[in-house]
This record gives sequence, structure tokens and C-alpha cells, in this order.
Amino acid sequence: MLTRKQLELLDFINKRMDADGVPPSFDEMKEALDLRSKSGIHRLITALEERGFIRRLPHRARALEVLKLPEALERPKFRPRVIDGDRPDQPLTKTIGVEATVHMLPLVGRIAAGMPIEAVNNDSNNVAVPADMISGSGNHYALEVKGDSMIEAGINNGDVVVIRETSTAENGEIVVALVKDHEATLKRFRRNGSSIALEAANSTYETQVYRDDQVKVQGRLVGLIRTY
Repeated sequence: MLTRKQLELLDFINKRMDADGVPPSFDEMKEALDLRSKSGIHRLITALEERGFIRRLPHRARALEVLKLPEALERPKFRPRVIDGDRPDQPLTKTIGVEATVHMLPLVGRIAAGMPIEAVNNDSNNVAVPADMISGSGNHYALEVKGDSMIEAGINNGDVVVIRETSTAENGEIVVALVKDHEATLKRFRRNGSSIALEAANSTYETQVYRDDQVKVQGRLVGLIRTY
């Protein structure tokens, strides 16, 4: 049997993944459960592992796999999902079962998760994406990530991100941003008046701030594919 806090944490992680595909960070989990420190989250994660609801994946820092839900949280057609990184753990990555419906999306090039660089176009490849990763209306495409500026959001060098085309974004969303009409980058979007900040998820990178006419949103992150 799970304690109330253990149940709350498991439910919070699962609902966040179901809602927007992005698992909560340790700070978000701490705030949601009204705990004073991240160490309390670590203890709850350890307890959930000992009870068989999650397991830690070897050779990756803080990597967890949700194995099952208790009856109180059980949802139809639940499938295990992997979460990775400071947002424990691999946000947006989902296990594809044999029964899963997939879409083929064009892998159109590379996107910088570091300092902005010119996008590399290459529309000769396709990538298989779970159908439930295709969110909302509009076109979707895939990009290979180059760089490490988003690793604390669980987005690593070499990952493939799934993007829904859009020209608008809400504060806090991870977007493909075209900077000064020729440099593409994957960053968290923040608007403040007439300025736009593109935030990294890596403490070694500085936030880049531009005039709003220097940044064009080209898409919003809705999924991530990782190959091992």
C-alpha cells in the first residue's frame, strides 16, 4: 500500500505526462506536494521503486520507468513511459508497444540546443512517431537535436524532437525559434513586453534576450524520440 504522499507523487507525474507530454521537474514536484526540499522527492521515488511502481534505469542519471499504477490511479490502456534527467526523467519519450499506432514524420534537419546555429535541412528521412504524440491540429515534423543546452529538461544531444508547427507560444513552452531570420534554436520561450528571452535548461548557458521582431516561433515541442 502506498502512503498518501507516494500516491500523490505518482499521480502528479502521470497526470502531467498525460496533459502535456512533459514530466514535472523536481522543483515542481516539491511544490505540488508542499515539501520543503528535493530530498523528500528522492525518498518518495525510492519508496515507489521498492514497491514496484517505478524502476531506475541503469547508466543514466535519475532515469526512471513507470511500471504500473495502483488501482486508485489506473487508467484505461496505460502503457509504461520513460522519464529522464532533472525532470525525472526523459520528458516526452514514450514506450511504443506492438499495439501502438504510429505516424511517419519527415526528419527535416537538425536544431541547435546550444547557441543558435543555422538549421541544416534534410528532408530525405522519416521517423516513426506514436500517434498519441501528435497533438492538436496542424503539421508536425521531426528534428535532430545538436547540443546540450536543454539537458535539464531531459533533451540530450542526438535526440529527435517532434514539433507541431505554430507561430505562437505561451511563456514556458519549449519552441523552435528562428533568430534574426537565419539561426534556429530549441529553447524555452519567455515574452516580457517587447522582448523575448530564449532560456536554456542548462545552468552553464546564459539566457539570450532579443527584441520581439528578431524572433519568430516556428513550432512547439510535443514529443521526443531517443535511440539507445
